[in-house]
Amino acid sequence: MRTHWDTDAQANAFTRGLFDGLPEKYDLLAEVLSFGQNRRWRHAMVDAALRLSPDAHRVLDVATGTAGVALAWSRRTPADVIGVDLTEEMLRVGRDRVARHNAEGQIRLVVGRAEQLPFPDASFDALTFTYLLRYVTDPAATLRELARVVRPGGAIASLEFAVPSRPVWHTAWRGYTRAVLPAAGFATGGREWAQVGRFLGPSITEHYQRHPVEETVAHWREAGIEDVGVRTMSLGGGVVMWGRKARSAKDAPDATTAPEAAATLGAEPESNGA
Repeated sequence: MRTHWDTDAQANAFTRGLFDGLPEKYDLLAEVLSFGQNRRWRHAMVDAALRLSPDAHRVLDVATGTAGVALAWSRRTPADVIGVDLTEEMLRVGRDRVARHNAEGQIRLVVGRAEQLPFPDASFDALTFTYLLRYVTDPAATLRELARVVRPGGAIASLEFAVPSRPVWHTAWRGYTRAVLPAAGFATGGREWAQVGRFLGPSITEHYQRHPVEETVAHWREAGIEDVGVRTMSLGGGVVMWGRKARSAKDAPDATTAPEAAATLGAEPESNGA
């Protein structure tokens, strides 16, 4: 299955096709197939953003899916939250979840593209995005667009799958993503989840071959994001990143120092809590 595309239109069409059949079981299966780690990773991402923007009044969650991260924000803060996603079917389920949690007054979900957000500059105090960069053709340009809508000094944080670097965990991860994940997806979610299972491992591997973590850190800094931090999760199966939008152009970090920021990868102790 193809794991990268030549144009944004191709990437967007593939993403819609991949996720259109998943929403009804998305949250349950995401937890099952990640051994229960997905929720904990998302909480760690929100924690990172809150450390930098504890008083955020307006928050944007990009690639919000069924609104899991938007709901996490609503439980942690009184901020107004907007969730953006490319797939209307995911948002439909997300709106049902928001209603069940009585959060309609705090969360609004809209269709939109991360590559071209429908918001003015500096509209939000904080921004999160989840499992996004593997589905865009130009991660650097997408990061610039995400940073555009955040006010100077505001937090930006992300969660992505990762590839474990230690040989024993890398071997186990590869076996799980290539063999167990497609079979488990089919057993618990049918053909659509088997398709996702077959796509997931190769897409993660290829993404980091094309865009190593050090390069992604450089892209964050080139987008005008400073104090970039990186934390590996669950033996390297996930990675949370965070930073703060520079307060002025002169404060924007020099991307040539990105490798020093990337050196924090794996250096932070991983707690067992969310």
